[in-house]
Amino acid sequence: MQRKAYVPGTAALLAALLAGCTGGSDGGTTTDGSNPEDSGTTATRVEPGRYGTLPEPCGAVSHDTLDSLLPGIREITDETQRVQAYEGEATVTYDTDRKVGCRWKVESATATDHLLIDLERVVSYDTGVSDDSEAESLFAGKVTDADLPEPAATDTGAEGGTGSGSPSAGGPEATSSPSGKPSGSPGGTPDASPSGSPSASASGSPGPSATPTELQPRLLDDLGEEAFVDDVLGSSGSTAKRRTVTVAFRTSNVIVTIEYEEQPATVGVVPDSKEMQDRARKLAYRLADSLSD
Repeated sequence: MQRKAYVPGTAALLAALLAGCTGGSDGGTTTDGSNPEDSGTTATRVEPGRYGTLPEPCGAVSHDTLDSLLPGIREITDETQRVQAYEGEATVTYDTDRKVGCRWKVESATATDHLLIDLERVVSYDTGVSDDSEAESLFAGKVTDADLPEPAATDTGAEGGTGSGSPSAGGPEATSSPSGKPSGSPGGTPDASPSGSPSASASGSPGPSATPTELQPRLLDDLGEEAFVDDVLGSSGSTAKRRTVTVAFRTSNVIVTIEYEEQPATVGVVPDSKEMQDRARKLAYRLADSLSD
């Protein structure tokens, strides 16, 4: 009968021990069996870029396009050499899933033409940065390196004031009017380059003059998600002027760069800026369309 005297004390001791083990909300422990380290630590993975592969670059340009860009290719009489000229030469790459390219070089009696296309598929290794965002950042660096001039307002009042040079009918024939660094292109009349001008190898006119505003280096708003065209007129010592037109654009996580260069065989002849830009941009449109297929 003496056991009843000890029961209350024992119960109080057990209650105190249990309270210390379970703790309250202030102790930071959980009673539902969940792991607190799992809460809120799951990383959100971004969607991969649209493109997981790249096209074969040397086969990405049709014979008709090469005929236009490299007029001397039709002058090659040896069939084997002409076939090789059309095939081009793949650039050196160590990962064809990430970067591919092809180059062509054709000499004629009036000029030497070079064409290079380069395609890069951008992949982000940061789970918090998408492939598209990484490609956008890389393309911004290309724009910075190109040192494009600031667009200027035109007398006619360009819509939007971007001076992007977007064509009026889905093609690169019509250009608007950005301003910028002079490339020294010939262009006697800003808006009246004759449509029936000779081929690129003989289209230059002697004596450089001021570059028409609409042909100066500029951003483009009708090609891919972002794009630009650059135009540089250089020389090799006392030889003929060499013009290099670069068109680059980004679509999702792929960056495409086209370099089109011509050097006339005759000193004093300057390659036509409008003609070369139009040809390079037409190729860019075709490549953009083929990537979208």
